[in-house]
Amino acid sequence: MLVDSFQRTHDYLRISVTEHCNLRCAYCMPYDGIVPAPQQSLLTDSELLRLARIFVRLGIRKIRITGGEPLVRPKIEPLCAELARIPGLEELALSTNGLLLEEKLPALWHAGVRHLNISLDSLRADRFRQLTRRTTLDRIIRAIRAAVQFRSTRGGAFDWIKLNTVVIRGVNEDELGDLIEFGAQLRQLASTDGPKIEVRFIEFMPFPNNGWDASACVTYQEMRAAIHSHYVLEEAFGDSHIAGPARRFTVQDKDISVGFITTMSDQFCGNCNRLRLTADGTLRTCLFGSSEMNLRDFLRSDASEDQVEAAIRSTLALKWEQHPSVQELIQMNSREMIAIGG
Repeated sequence: MLVDSFQRTHDYLRISVTEHCNLRCAYCMPYDGIVPAPQQSLLTDSELLRLARIFVRLGIRKIRITGGEPLVRPKIEPLCAELARIPGLEELALSTNGLLLEEKLPALWHAGVRHLNISLDSLRADRFRQLTRRTTLDRIIRAIRAAVQFRSTRGGAFDWIKLNTVVIRGVNEDELGDLIEFGAQLRQLASTDGPKIEVRFIEFMPFPNNGWDASACVTYQEMRAAIHSHYVLEEAFGDSHIAGPARRFTVQDKDISVGFITTMSDQFCGNCNRLRLTADGTLRTCLFGSSEMNLRDFLRSDASEDQVEAAIRSTLALKWEQHPSVQELIQMNSREMIAIGG
């Protein structure tokens, strides 16, 4: 088991498979973009799979594939299939902006992906363009609907479809109700045994050059109060036996759930069970953390699995009890969000 110095057990690994993305979301990527790591510095498929097998052997039960945009990585479907076949892995999820999703739905499902998180920061084309610097909202809405209605040749559906919205004051904070209604419409599109639907609202977080300002951060408490004036929310519990970061509620009479990622106003570090592996093979113990270890270098120096395991454990031992205050986060010289993995 992977247990840190504060007795938190880690069973959830987020793996970024690319720093590239076909959108330019302002909260994730600086206006001028980033200089991506050279291709030779990124994990190959075989390196990524070797590390994933070590992590699962050490107690990881859930892997989420992230980016950048993971669907721009060549041959992502067979990579997912290899991950899903790792003995002991119980859940394979994928986060995407949805732009390439519709055409890849069958291959992803057959590869073993059962949970999809899809970014959707606005239902209005003008705001979507402002946030993503692209005009592809219609295509993404179509992909979301296709995912909800998808049935494989074996009759199977996805287990969960979650819509992720980063809420920014003065931009999209007035769309919370519209997004909940959209989620309810999606659930009506799904068959009785189709995917569960969750609409997830994320507090705006500070990363280098992403324009963060305290006044733009809509807190969990504000969002919940705004929603509660129109909907009855009842506390819900985990979407699986492997905990995630969201505070979850069911929406009365809507057959969907609402989740809140409360990083800025009500941190959940005490229950954190997550580790992150960047596209260049760096293990990070916290989204904001400064303690990291490049595991790629171990693999390329012919380190044994015991040596890689020791590197993982030594990095985990440095994990913070909780992330620093907002003021400290602003001053930290962290990576851009896109280079860490969403």
